[in-house]
Amino acid sequence: MRLFALLLILPLFATAADWPTHLHDASRSGITSEKLVLPLKEAWVHRSPHKPRPAWRGPAKGDPYNKKFNLHNRQTFDHAYHAIGIEGNVLYCSSADDQLYCLDATTGRVRWTFFAEGPIRLAPSYSGGNIFFGSDDGYVYCVNLSGKKVWKTRLAPRDYRIAGNGRIISAWPVRSGVLVNRGVAYATAGMFPSEGVYIYALDSTTGKIQWKKEHRDERTAQGNLLLSADHLYVPSGRSSPVEYERKTGKQVRVLGGLKGPGGNDVGGTDMSLSGDYLVVREGRGGALCLISLRQNNVIKSFAGTKIIITPEKYFIHGGGKMKAVTPDIINISKYANAEQQTVKRIVDLDKQIKQQRENARRGKPLTKPLGPLQEKRAKEDKLLIEVREKIQACKLWERGSESSDALIFAGDMLFAGGKNIVSASNAETGVEVWAHPVQGRALGLAVANGRLLVSTDEGKIHCFQAKGAE
Repeated sequence: MRLFALLLILPLFATAADWPTHLHDASRSGITSEKLVLPLKEAWVHRSPHKPRPAWRGPAKGDPYNKKFNLHNRQTFDHAYHAIGIEGNVLYCSSADDQLYCLDATTGRVRWTFFAEGPIRLAPSYSGGNIFFGSDDGYVYCVNLSGKKVWKTRLAPRDYRIAGNGRIISAWPVRSGVLVNRGVAYATAGMFPSEGVYIYALDSTTGKIQWKKEHRDERTAQGNLLLSADHLYVPSGRSSPVEYERKTGKQVRVLGGLKGPGGNDVGGTDMSLSGDYLVVREGRGGALCLISLRQNNVIKSFAGTKIIITPEKYFIHGGGKMKAVTPDIINISKYANAEQQTVKRIVDLDKQIKQQRENARRGKPLTKPLGPLQEKRAKEDKLLIEVREKIQACKLWERGSESSDALIFAGDMLFAGGKNIVSASNAETGVEVWAHPVQGRALGLAVANGRLLVSTDEGKIHCFQAKGAE
């Protein structure tokens, strides 16, 4: 009987895996191979003592100096307590009471907390048995899974405090989180260019600084860092991100001079990396912009708020829609232009054919042979069919959806968060197969070890798991 029960439970966790950092990995892909067995039930709800206290509560009404108005809010990195899942633990950081929280993943009860000396605004990262995070106090911390400090390193040039966001914080707050890879922890300090903004690489075992570089060009450093095999990408608030060499800290380039569809600079704190493409936001309209790192230009923009990129499909969410398209969508503008030009040629050929037929009817000489014109017309028809087939093939499915605050891809399901709701949709068809209410806007999603974790702007973390799982 016990063996039979075990066999029933095993499929629920056969692909269980950790979710060790914000949006799962150093690329911020939001993708995990872990599959959850639907339907899910709510296992517990953790209610933080305080709601998040974001550094930036909303977008500026405008930028009169640069004559830009109706700006889209791109400073949304700390509007919820984004959680990570490690083994039997759920961890999150608080911007309200300056603590790192460790919850029991089974019950949601607090196992331990660890205090910093200022708000902790971004999700922690886990690597090599330890947890890493940065605080507005100007320090980077490393603690173990028992909540004991391993090391603490000040990134601020000196221990100088100022008033900020209604708190006393360092003049060089750490607002990039800490991203750890191959034994190196990356972080930034500073948000006031006049005071200096710095990029760091630290030994993840000791906290010793390996290199330190200044973030130049009057740029701040806010939002989750990204890593490729050789480069570090630093979000710069509303400004364009900057690329550095991982080994040396040498600045490679500012991904600047880039313009989105609204003619505004691209940037923001919500970025992701997929192969040779970097996804960022456009300032005014908030469109998603796909930057080619090889060409250093915007090659495609999408009307949406979230995007998941896989080798086979792009999943785009926002503007009341959720849709799946093929990577060939990058060429959709080229196809649309080809369609337009082909239609123009067909219209012109039809006029010529009509004119020659009219000439023949009236006994007038033909100025152009009718046969070749008809052959050209047939070729254009064939070309038009091919172009329209390419356009149609780019679009896999589309449906209405208002839950566009968060999006991740787990196994074969898309999990989306919205106002008071979280849902799951079949990634192959787009059909919604499960939904459940939550308290607040679901801004953060994670799938870890058989559980779906949902973080809201009300300071709640909802945990869902498969029915029958314990």
